[in-house]
Amino acid sequence: MGSTGRTHESSGTAAAPARPAGRRPVVAALMLGMGLAALDGTVVSTAVPQIVGDLGGFAVFSWLFSGYLLAVTVTLPVYGKLSDTYGRKPVLVAGIVLFLVGSLLCAFAWNMASLIAFRVVQGLGGGALQGTVQTIAADLYPLKERPRIQARLSTVWATSAVAGPAVGGLLAAYADWRWIFLINLPVGAVALWLVVKHFTEPSRPRPEVRARLDWPGALLVFMATALLLTALVQGGIAWPWGSAPSLALLGGSAVLIAATVFVERRAAEPIIPGWVWRRRTIAAVNLALGALGLLMVAPTVFLPTYAQSVLGLGPVAAGFVLSVMTLSWPVSAALSQHVYNRIGFRWTAVIGIGCALLILAAFPLLPYPGAAWQPALLMLLLGAALGLFQLPLIVGVQSTVGWSERGTTTASVLFCRQVGQSLGAALFGAVANAVLVSRLGGGDLDSVARTLDGPGGTAGADTLRRAVDAAVDHVYAGAAAAAGLALLVLLFVAPKRFPVRTDGD
Repeated sequence: MGSTGRTHESSGTAAAPARPAGRRPVVAALMLGMGLAALDGTVVSTAVPQIVGDLGGFAVFSWLFSGYLLAVTVTLPVYGKLSDTYGRKPVLVAGIVLFLVGSLLCAFAWNMASLIAFRVVQGLGGGALQGTVQTIAADLYPLKERPRIQARLSTVWATSAVAGPAVGGLLAAYADWRWIFLINLPVGAVALWLVVKHFTEPSRPRPEVRARLDWPGALLVFMATALLLTALVQGGIAWPWGSAPSLALLGGSAVLIAATVFVERRAAEPIIPGWVWRRRTIAAVNLALGALGLLMVAPTVFLPTYAQSVLGLGPVAAGFVLSVMTLSWPVSAALSQHVYNRIGFRWTAVIGIGCALLILAAFPLLPYPGAAWQPALLMLLLGAALGLFQLPLIVGVQSTVGWSERGTTTASVLFCRQVGQSLGAALFGAVANAVLVSRLGGGDLDSVARTLDGPGGTAGADTLRRAVDAAVDHVYAGAAAAAGLALLVLLFVAPKRFPVRTDGD
């Protein structure tokens, strides 16, 4: 092993679970559960025109995604602590049930407001699915075998990214958009049955005094994160950054964050324990994967626009340019164990993010307008680099803690990545808008759009293409900076060797 060691045990009372021999049904349930969460966004996105045409609410349809994202992100720390306190199975079962109830309600939504509300219910279940599935995967498999299960879960995400838009488009075009939510029911029912029937957690010794969950802290974490993410998601879109709503949300989130720190430092069993940030390994992985969420906004949000507006590709071809990244990512992740078994988790991740930095920095150097194979090649290489970066960090950090801390640790990593993604969407969206306005010479984007829609013909179209090209180049330069930040964190914050537990817990 590239690094050995042992962390201190937490004060938790949970014993390490035995790895059952019959893991296949449980793994199938985990993959189905992960598939539900992974398919959700990509399937819904392709049916937005049909949903808006049926229900109306074009001005607020973005909350179909923002509401779900908010619910997932703010509940991750809560579910992580719940799984460490009460066990993984009840949290996973509750998550699947909540997700299915939300899906059923979405299918019967009568207007856009009700659909957004029911998407939030889905997100409450999705938060439990994302964090608990990753935690159970680490519980079931010893360190040597974890890359195999993590690679399978990565494959689920990759398959969903490729298949989701096609499935959503077919259902919206030939059936009804409501079937996008109804198809979750049989898949989720099978996952639920497999979990209830085949996943048995070992009995744990009961403590003399049962730990009390920090519900005030949970509520503060929920509220503080919700206000912050709402400000980041809607700022510059629904209202200007310097407007009263933005300032109120940002100021309110700052006050609530301070209150959260105050309450959590005094709680007996805090939702976000202080050791999550005091331990160098966990703190470094949290920061590094937060930077990953930040940089991922460039390919996932801005590349499709670049492919269609600059390269002139259709939606399907533009989707292919992005999807090649999801093909190389799981392959690289599966092979990463051969690297980190030799040189350790930290240096494997350093190589991955170092390569990602160079690839992201190369994007602005592409010729204008260029050919589709050029960004596709870069995305193929980027997926390989990020697979080498992310998986060793997740496997490594899960291996530094015992069973009673693994849920909280995994949730903190996923939480930081989600927050990084929201921050990246706000930051890079502002950068892209500023570049577009500057290049097109308008006072704001609406006036620029009206100018381009007027007489101008080819000249106006070429001006717009060049402006979009410049905007996306700036976004990729920012993504390269985020990769550089992750690299610095790994070099100067992460320990040279992860203190991996050697007791099989």
